[in-house]
Order: sequence, then structure tokens, then C-alpha cells
Amino acid sequence: MQVCIFEDENYLNFEPLVFSRPVYDLICGVETLKEKILRNYNSTRVALHCRSYLADVVQSSNAGFAVNNIDDGECLFINGKIIADENLAELFPLKSTSDKVFVNGTTVIAAYLSGKNLDKAKANLQNVFSLSDFSGLPSEQIEIPYASYLWDLINRNGKQIVYDFDFITKKTSAINFADQIPSYVHILNKENIFIGNNVTIKPGVVLDASGGPIIIDDNAFIFPNAFIEGPVYIGRNSRIKAGATIYENVSIGKVCKVGGEVEQSIFMDYSNKQHSGFIGHAYIGSWVNLGADTNCSDLKNNYSKVKITLSGKQVDSGSQFLGLMIGDHSKSAINTMFNTGTVVGFSCNIFTPGFPDKYVPSFTWGGDKLSLVYTIDRAMQTAKIVLSRRNINFEHRDETMFKTIFELTKNDREKRGY
Repeated sequence: MQVCIFEDENYLNFEPLVFSRPVYDLICGVETLKEKILRNYNSTRVALHCRSYLADVVQSSNAGFAVNNIDDGECLFINGKIIADENLAELFPLKSTSDKVFVNGTTVIAAYLSGKNLDKAKANLQNVFSLSDFSGLPSEQIEIPYASYLWDLINRNGKQIVYDFDFITKKTSAINFADQIPSYVHILNKENIFIGNNVTIKPGVVLDASGGPIIIDDNAFIFPNAFIEGPVYIGRNSRIKAGATIYENVSIGKVCKVGGEVEQSIFMDYSNKQHSGFIGHAYIGSWVNLGADTNCSDLKNNYSKVKITLSGKQVDSGSQFLGLMIGDHSKSAINTMFNTGTVVGFSCNIFTPGFPDKYVPSFTWGGDKLSLVYTIDRAMQTAKIVLSRRNINFEHRDETMFKTIFELTKNDREKRGY
């Protein structure tokens, strides 16, 4: 039986991060949602389902996986926004006596399909799935945690770091170099610290794992006098700048540079916040650069719950703390101030004086009501330069994705008059 990790119809709830990736490629804890699912099905053939314009991008980063193609006669479909634990394969083993769908409320969590039911699903692989695509099947309610919005991943991040730490230290063969931490590094609760291969930690660094684990992955570099308070994950080849303060519940992807003050936030790969400034309860996409003294508010002055604008609608997050959510390839100028619960789209250049709008459409040049369109040619030219600095080519598939996102988000810009 093949496993298919799929996207459902509510993917835009994870705007702006999902313009350039499927929901299951979002990080929560140490790994992506996809990787947490795959832990449970190591020797299984896996298909990845995504929106059609992302297929080439997904295929390029998932060699050996089928994308939008199922070639088995039986398939276990798993929603890519679930937050899987180590018991997933026990709940959904690779065998079933009959076709069936498992739901949590109206959200499809998983489904066993074969025969005509599978043929129907195969015919829909170029679209996203909804409950109606599994109509006519016997159904069962099941309680499995899943993310409904981007801030669900932010709020769960600390607990997922704890869970992933246990997996790394107890169920993998990874070598822990925590015993080799130099004496000039101040550590609390060494048993809760995992250090990867070829990690450099400079004098005066404080690693405080008394409140949760700290994981520093291979080839990371921690500059002098940085303070890191777990739960925290620092990805491969990332750099924590001198004097940085990294508070609890922070995940930093690979090849990032992070300084200043950060709390309960997630950075995707290849993003920079090198200088002073506070980022809290935020989700930062890939290839983002936050200029010096960029700050975001994550708490309203009246302490009320934060409301967010997504897809033209206002959504009550139910969270008292929520900061910036910024899409891939977006940049902020020095001294930028983001209000509580600000959403900045894909490939924006934010430099407006004062607070930018709380919803900034993709390909915006400015950030307020006087903004212009960040033209597709200029946006792609900048992206080519940025990727080349990491010895990565801007491929035809990237150009196609940029142009598709530009067209998909055109209406958002036109509503704001630019």
C-alpha cells in the first residue's frame, strides 16, 4: 500500500507561507509536518500531493518521491497538516480490509482508498481535497492534533521541540557532542542539550536548558555572549550572532543568521535577522531579510485577542500573543515596525515610514497605502542575486512559481489600488 500526503482545501489559512510550498513543508519543532509523518512509514513508497503549480518545486526537493502521482492499487491518504507523533502507524497501519475515511469534525485526517474510490482520487490529484471528495465512504471520527492556521504551529512549537528532542536522543543513531562543550560556555541542565557535529560555540555563551531542550544542529556557529533558553532548535549551518537573546520555543532552520531578541518564533531556511530588534510569536519564511532594528509587536496594548486578515477576511486568532507572519523572499528596511498580527506576502519590499499595513499583499513595494507593485522582473532579479549568494541557481521552475504567485495574488493588490 502506498501513502499519499495531501493538501486540503483550507491551505490558504496558512497564508502567506503556503504560496511557495505545500502546508506539509512547514516547520513545527525540529522538522516539517511531512517529516513527522514519514518517521512512521520509513520503508513505504510515498506520494506527495500539492497544488499543480508547486509540483516541479516539490519534486526538486523530494527526489525519490512521486509527486501528484499514485501508481499503487491501494493508498493511505494522510492530511499533511496533522501534527504526527510516533503512534501514527499504529492508528493507520499499512493494511485495511475496506475503504474508509477518518475525520475530525469536517476535516479529513486520513482515508484508505482502493478500486473505483482510488481512481476518483487519482483524477483529482491536480486539485486540493475536501470532505466531498471522500463522500460515500464509511467514516469515523478520530482525535488527532492538526493545525488549522499558521499560528497553531507557532503556539505548538515549544512542545514539538521537546517531542523531537526525545526522538533524536532516544530513537536515532545521531551522536551527541554535548560532553565536548568547552568550559568557557555556561550550561544549565546538560542532559537536555544536544549538540551536532562540527558545532562552534564561542566564549561567554549561555545555554539554559532548565526549561526545555536545546538542539544545535551540525555546523552551527554560536558567537560570543549569546543567550539561548530552551526549548530551542538551531538548524544546520546557521549562525547566532554575538549578544543574541534567543528565548524559549524558537526554531531556526538551516543556513540562517539570527541576532537581537527572538521569542517563540519559527524561521524557515535561508533567512536572516542579523541585527538588533525584537521578533516574537512570529513565522518567518525562507529567503527573508529583516533589516537592522526591525521589530514586531506580539501583544496589543489592551491585551485583547489578536485578529488577522487572511484572504480578504478577518479571523480571530484566539491568541493574546501573535506577531509577524512574512512570506518567502520578502525584505524589511532598517527600523521597520510591524504591528501585532501583521501578514506580509510573498516577495515584498517593506520600507514605509511608521507601521506598514497589517495585511501587505504579495509583490508589494512599500507597505502602506502609497505602495506600488513590485514588478515580477525586478522581484525575480533580486531573488536570483540572493540565491546566488548561497550558490543556488534560480531555475526555470522558480521563475514559473514566481509568475504564478504574481497572478494568483493580483486581485489582492488591485483591491488596494496598486
